[in-house]
Parts: sequence; structure tokens; C-alpha cells
Amino acid sequence: MEQLGLLIGNEDHEATGGAVFDRLNPISGEVATRAAAATVEDARRAADAAAAAFPEWSKTLPKERRKILLKAADLLEEKGPKFVEAMGAEIGATAGWAMFNVMLAADMLREAASLVTQIKGEIVPSNRPGSLAMAVRQPAGVVLAMAPWNAPVILGVRSLATPLACGNTVVMKTSELCPRTHRLIVETLLEAGLPKGALNAVSNAPDDAAEIVEALIAHPAVRRVNFTGSTRVGRIIGETAGRHLKPALLELGGKAPFIVLDDADLDEAVAAAAFGAYMNQGQICMSTERLVVMDGVADAFVAKLAEKARTLVAGDPRKGDTPLGSVVDASAAQRLEQLIKDATGKGAVLAAGGRIEGTIMDATLLDKVSPSMRIYSEESFGPVVTVVRVGSIDEAVRVANDTEYGLSSAVFGKDTNRALAVARRIESGICHVNGPTVHDEAQMPFGGVKASGYGRFGGNWGIAEFTELRWVTVQDGHIHYPI
Repeated sequence: MEQLGLLIGNEDHEATGGAVFDRLNPISGEVATRAAAATVEDARRAADAAAAAFPEWSKTLPKERRKILLKAADLLEEKGPKFVEAMGAEIGATAGWAMFNVMLAADMLREAASLVTQIKGEIVPSNRPGSLAMAVRQPAGVVLAMAPWNAPVILGVRSLATPLACGNTVVMKTSELCPRTHRLIVETLLEAGLPKGALNAVSNAPDDAAEIVEALIAHPAVRRVNFTGSTRVGRIIGETAGRHLKPALLELGGKAPFIVLDDADLDEAVAAAAFGAYMNQGQICMSTERLVVMDGVADAFVAKLAEKARTLVAGDPRKGDTPLGSVVDASAAQRLEQLIKDATGKGAVLAAGGRIEGTIMDATLLDKVSPSMRIYSEESFGPVVTVVRVGSIDEAVRVANDTEYGLSSAVFGKDTNRALAVARRIESGICHVNGPTVHDEAQMPFGGVKASGYGRFGGNWGIAEFTELRWVTVQDGHIHYPI
């Protein structure tokens, strides 16, 4: 089996001591990928390489950065079949989900390419005569990028594209669950022409993650940290970055509410809810996890969604004959099974699905869920969605906000102004009126509030995250000083 090394300074290296780790196929249990298990020393070498490359890359002309990013977008699309194979083997993803990842990631590279001439400053009026005062943005330095396994190409590219467009160099700590998929992204950007050391990749064994991340955040050349993943790990990243006074951009967990008002188009709401809840087996940070449905339409809505859910069966994605694939591993399937048993044991109604065989789980719908059930508040991150019935708009808003999370949300209702008024009351970074909770575009400000993190990826908002804002003046003429 091919063994993936560490990409440091555009060269493939073994880990110190030759250590490796295996990522297993979640369905078959066979080795999907064997990758180098970096040591702290290796991680520091990657950061050193990025620091050495920063002076040259930060001065690269915008047109050169644009050319590389645009070429990388084209190459990424050409490598679509490789990403399909890697994502299927490492995380049990369907071919459709893998190709969607490639499509949106290519858009993100093209959007980043457009940003290279949007890194602007301004002239600020000064109270000092003869003083030209400017606010200017400059590259920050080395960026540490960490992306998860669930949308590995989208989120992997997102962690790199804007930092590189802004003139930073990057160390990517690849996910232990999809090292080959993330490695393909890095190889694509290097093939597109990134100079030596501008982008480096470090893979690590799961047990070594904490010390590798600590070493990278602590490295003096690292000036920015971005992490997408669970809230549990995000808290650790945020605390560590804060201890070292490094700004961190965190996009974390979610428990997205989807409010169905009593005037909603139920067929449209069902279609959006099914997509938002079950796409990629519900393993998306924006996945619809809580359907908050007004009593007057609840019976009809649940019946329609249950009928839809029964058509969404899961199977081995390598066969390509089912709409859903595998959850990421056996522990995820076991946790989902426990959440369902806890809910039904406390009075929830299993309206559809519930079949779990190994890591294969059909679309599941739980009705009449209450706060006493674990699944009411815990992020399920799987193909199961809950229905909470409510009697008023105020109650719907209260239930929607009754969570520590605040990433994405949705409201369905034919009276757009009424629905928008509800949307304004939801505590989330993203809200869609008459659209699904799962929606991403490269140019939009993407991020959450509360325990879903802080900061924003996307478009011009990403520039602010990955540049330093400086005050620079030019003094003209004689200046009188008081001493």
C-alpha cells in the first residue's frame, strides 16, 4: 500500500522515526489510507518551512496569486474521480456528495482568486497638520489550518484559499479520518504553482493530535489559527490560541432549527427539510436537526416527511445504488442508536427509519420530542431529525433558541414578512427563509454565534480574518513638539 508522507517545503518526508497510522474504511474495516504520523519536531519543521516562505509569497503580485488559485480550481475539478474514490474509502461518502464537494471547493478557489485585488485600505482624516494617515491591510504571517472530515474538500479548501490569497503561508494539519483526501487538496495547489514552503501538510496519529496542535499554535511564526470541527475540540483550540495571544477563527458544531409556520407550503418545506436533514447522512454542520412545527400543520407535515424519509435508504456508497451512504464510523452509529432509544423510551414516536446495520443507517424521523430527551439538545450529526410541536410563534422562537448552538437555521411560511420577522429573532449566524439550513456559497459570510464559534469565512469577510490592519502615517513638513 502507498504510504502518504508529510509535505514540507514541497517535498515528501517520512515522519521522524518512520511512524505511520492507518485510517480504516468505515464499512469494510480494511485499511483505506496509511499516512505518516508526525511528531512535534515534524510539526515545527513544517511551521519553519512556512515561515521561511512567507517573505517571498507575501510580496507576490496579485496577478500571480490569482493565476495559481485559478489553475488550482481547474485541477481540482479534473481530479474529481480521485476525490470520489478517496472520500468513499475514508469516510463512506457517496459519489454525489464527493462531486458536490469538488464543485463548491473549486468555486471557493475562484472566489479567493478574485480577492487578491480586494485587500484594500483607506485614508483616514488626521487632526495633525501635514499628516497623511492610512489604514492598510497586510498579510499576517503563517496560518495554521485545520479542517474536518465531513465535507473534507469544501472545508479543506476553505481553510487554505483565503489565507493564501491574502499573501499568508499555511500549515495544514490534515484530519486523521481523511488524510488522503486532504493530501489531494495540498498536492493540487502545489501542482498549480505554489512556491516552496507556501503550503505544507502535516498528518498525525489520532492520539498525537493534542500535542501536535499545541506545538503548532505555540510556534512563534504562526499568527492566525482557523479550525472547523466540533465545539468540544474548538473550545480547546480557542483556549490554546488565547493563551498564546493568537487570533482564532472557529466554525464549530450546530443544532440547526427549521421552523414550519402554520401558513407554510408543506411540500416545499418537506423537500427542504429532507435535504437539510439527510444530505451526507446528516453529517454537515448546518444539517437540520430540529423541526419546530406549529400544531395546526404538524400532523400533515410529519406524514409527508415520513413518506419522503422512507425513500431515503442507506447502503454501501461503492455500489452507488442508494441515496445515503455510511456514517463515519461504528461509534457514530452506536451513539445515534443510543439517542434514538433514549428518545423513544421517553415518549418520542419513531415516524420513519431507525434501521442501523454496522455503519449503514436509513433516514430517521422522530416525532413528539421533548426537552427530557438527550437528542433534544445533543448534536446528533447523523441521518436523524426530530420534530418538536409548538402552539405559537413565540414558542417556536423559544424552542429554536433553546440550544447552546447558533450556526444555521430556517423558517418556512408563505407570508414572507412574517417569516422574516421570525428569522430576525433566531440566534444564529445564518438563517434562510423558505430555504434549507444546508446552503453554502463561496462569497457569503459563513459562521456562527454562541457555541457554534466566532469569526467569518467567505468573501471580503475572510480578508479581515487573515490580515493585519495597520495604521501608517507620512508626516509632511515641520512638526512642533512640546519638549
